[in-house]
Amino acid sequence: MGRGRGGNGRLAPPAWLTAGLRPAPAPIPWAAVVRASLALSLPLAAGLALDRPAEGALVSMGALSGVIGDTADAYRMRIFNIAVPQLFGALGVTLGTLVFGQGWLAVATLTLVALASGMISSIGAVASASGLLLLLNAVVGAGLPMPDPWWKAPVLLTLGGLVVLALTLLGWPLRRVAPERAAVAATYRTVAELYEAAGSETYQEKRHAVTASLNQSYDLILARRTRQHGRTSSLARLLAQLNVLIPLLEAAPAADLRVRLHGPLPPAVATTIRRLADAVETGPTGRPDPELPTAVRPAEKAVEHALRHAATVVHEDEPDPYNVDDRLGRPAALTVRARRAARTMLLSAPSWRYGLRLALCIGLAQALVSLIEVPRSYWVALTVTFVMKPDFGSVFSRAVLRAVGTCLGLVSAALVLAEVPRGWWDVPVMAVLAALIPAFSAKGYAFQTAAITPVILLLSDALNQQGFDLVLPRLYDSLIGCAIALVAGYLLWPESWHSRIGDRLADAVADTAAYVDRAFGGPADAGRLRARRKLYRDLSAVRSEFQRALTEPPPTGTRAAAWWPLAIAVERIVDATTAARIRVAHGAPPPDPAEVTAVARELRELAEGLRGTDTLFAVRTELPGDDEGVLAPVRQEVRAARAIAGPELR
Repeated sequence: MGRGRGGNGRLAPPAWLTAGLRPAPAPIPWAAVVRASLALSLPLAAGLALDRPAEGALVSMGALSGVIGDTADAYRMRIFNIAVPQLFGALGVTLGTLVFGQGWLAVATLTLVALASGMISSIGAVASASGLLLLLNAVVGAGLPMPDPWWKAPVLLTLGGLVVLALTLLGWPLRRVAPERAAVAATYRTVAELYEAAGSETYQEKRHAVTASLNQSYDLILARRTRQHGRTSSLARLLAQLNVLIPLLEAAPAADLRVRLHGPLPPAVATTIRRLADAVETGPTGRPDPELPTAVRPAEKAVEHALRHAATVVHEDEPDPYNVDDRLGRPAALTVRARRAARTMLLSAPSWRYGLRLALCIGLAQALVSLIEVPRSYWVALTVTFVMKPDFGSVFSRAVLRAVGTCLGLVSAALVLAEVPRGWWDVPVMAVLAALIPAFSAKGYAFQTAAITPVILLLSDALNQQGFDLVLPRLYDSLIGCAIALVAGYLLWPESWHSRIGDRLADAVADTAAYVDRAFGGPADAGRLRARRKLYRDLSAVRSEFQRALTEPPPTGTRAAAWWPLAIAVERIVDATTAARIRVAHGAPPPDPAEVTAVARELRELAEGLRGTDTLFAVRTELPGDDEGVLAPVRQEVRAARAIAGPELR
C-alpha cells in the first residue's frame, strides 16, 4: 500500500498514515469542558493568592490527570476512574522524587516502574489509566525539582485529582442513576435505528452500534449490582428493561431477512421502540400495549412478541429487586476479579511482552538524557509513555500523531509564553487551554496531544520558570521520544500479526460453530443467551483489533485489509444463524440435524485452517441442503466465508 492520488491527481499520503489526522465527528462534552476549565485554573489562582505558585501548579497537574481519566458515564465508575489512578500517581511521583538527580539509580528505578506500569496496563481500563499515571508521575518526579519535604508533591497531586472528583460528583445527589438510565434509553434508540435499517446496506453498521451500546449499558448496570447485591429498585428496573431488549435483538436478523424477501417492516415497529426509549428515560407516559399490525410470518411474530413483552416490562410497576432475571450473568465479586486479574497479569505472555517493551523504551530514554546533558529532559520519557500506551492504537501511528500534535501544541504554547506575562494572566489562559482538552480529546489522539501540550508546558514553567526557552527543547525531546518508541518499541518487536488477529478470528469462528450446534438443540436457555452475547462481544473485540491493525504500515495494514472481508463474513454467519433459530421458534420447520452438523463442521475446518496460515485462499464448499429451509441463508454465508479463506486442499 503506497501513496495514493488525491482528487487533483497529486500524490497523497496513504490512508493508514492520515486516518488519525481527521477529526472524529464527536459532540463537544460541555460539562467536561467547564469542569476541566475550573479544575485546572482554580488551583493556579489559589497558589498565586497564597504566594505559592509552584504548589498551585502541582495541584493543577494532578487535576490534569483527573481530567484525562474522567471517561466513564456512571458516577460510581467515575469515582474508580479518577480516584484509583490518583493513588498510583501519588506512588509514582514519590518514587520519582526519591531518585531525582540520582543518575543511573533514576534510570534503573524508572525502568522497573515502566515494567510494572506496562504489566498493570494489560488488566483493564482503570488499570491502564493507573499504570499510565504511575509512570508519568514517576517520570515527572525524577525530572523536575519538587518542593520539600518528599511527601508534599504526592499530596498536592492527589489534591488536584480530588478537585476533579469533587466537581464531578456535584450532580450525584440529583442524578444518581441518570447516566445508567440515559445509557439504556440510548440502547433502545440504537435498536430502533437497527430495525429501520433492516434490509439495507447500513444494517451491519447499525448492528455494530447496538452491540457497543448494549455492552456499555450492561457494564454500567451490572458493575453497580455486584456491589449493591440487587437490592436497588432503580437499577433492578433498568436491568429488567435492558434484558427485554435481547429478544428484540435476536429477532432483528430474522426481520432483516424478511425485509430482503418481502418488503419493509411496518413503521410502527421503530416508532414503538422509540416510545419505549422515552419511557425508560423519563418514565412511562402512554399505553403499555403497542399498536402493531397482525403478524403473519415467523419473523413478524418474533418481532411482535418481543415488542409486546418489552412494552409490558418498561411500563410495569417497580420490579422486585431480589427477583430480577440475571440470565446474562453477573460479574464476579471484586475480590475474585482482582485475583483473576493479578494471575492473568503475572502469567500472561502479552502482559510481560508489553511491560518489557515499555521498560526498554523508558530505560533507553532515561539513559540517553543521563549521558547527554539535556536540561529538563523528562519530556523524552513522557513522550515515550504516551506513544506506547497500548489502548490508543498503533504505536507507529501514535508516534506520527504525537509528533504532529506536539508541534501544533508548541505553536500555541510559544505564543502564550512569548506574549502573556507570567502571574495572574496564567489563570484565564489556563482556563481557556484546559477547556480545550476534553473538547479536543473527543476528536482524536493528535488533537488531544495538541491540547495537552501547552497545558503541561505552562505548568512546567510555573515549576522551573524557564519561559519561552521551554519551547524548542520540548520539540526536540518529543521527536527523540517518538524515535525511541518507533525503534525500540516497534521495529525491534515485530509482533506476529497472525497471532494477534488470525488466532482471535479463528476463535470466533470456532465459537460460531458451537453456536450453530446449540442454536437448534431445544428451547432457549440462559446458557445459549450468554453464549450469544459472548460471541457478539468477541466479534466486537476482533473488529477493534482489525481497526487497530488497519492503521499499521505495510505489511500489517495490508494483511488486515485482506482479512477484513472474512471478519464481516463471520458476523453475517452469526446473524443468519440467529435469524434461522428465531424463525424456527415461531413456527418455521426445524432444519435436519445432519444439515446443522455439516454447517458446524465446515466452520470448525475453517477455524483450524485460519490457525495454520497467514495467507488467504479460496476453498470451494458444496454444503448441500434444503434450499427452501431455514438454514439456506446460513449455508450461503458459510459458502461465502469459505470462498475467502480455508485450509488448503492438496
